[in-house]
Amino acid sequence: MFTGIIEAAGTITAVEREQSNVHFTVRSPISAELRIDQSLSHDGVCLTVVALGDGTHTVTAVLETLNRTRLGDWEVGGVVNLERATVAGGRLDGHIVQGHVDTVGECLEVRESGGSWYYTFRYGTDDLLVDKGSVCINGVSLTVVEPTDDTFRVAIIPYTHDHTNFRELRPGSSVNLEFDIIGKYIARQWAAYRR
Repeated sequence: MFTGIIEAAGTITAVEREQSNVHFTVRSPISAELRIDQSLSHDGVCLTVVALGDGTHTVTAVLETLNRTRLGDWEVGGVVNLERATVAGGRLDGHIVQGHVDTVGECLEVRESGGSWYYTFRYGTDDLLVDKGSVCINGVSLTVVEPTDDTFRVAIIPYTHDHTNFRELRPGSSVNLEFDIIGKYIARQWAAYRR
């Protein structure tokens, strides 16, 4: 489990395909602190560390992960948001994030507003977002603003802008979206009740 509070931004240094799997090597400030078999969120996707190098770590994405996320578009030089799994008994500074991406969304607009930024995204699933609720975008826990049936906005403070890959997003950029797990359970129960 994660909280959506990004620890570091990493840079992809290698992309290696092996049958239907892809191995990504990432250089980051926290790579030297990791261990093999550790879970680590990469842009909101829970991946297992399979190898360590000099200031780098390698993770493997299977076809299912590549099909459900934007990892298939990752290239050398790309910036990824990283977060280690939360520690039991630790603070939950963001919200409960599983590292299981629900869908890929599209950035529609980036607007600077007096030192902060508003980002507007399109997504394909309705009834999973509520105004002032939580959403995880590329691993970042954020508050939903003005959701519609297929769009929503978030407001980004300067620290988040400068320390995550939000600074790289432009209209047309794709992002990993994970909706709030509590909302997903409620939606499933409500659907069963209405049958």
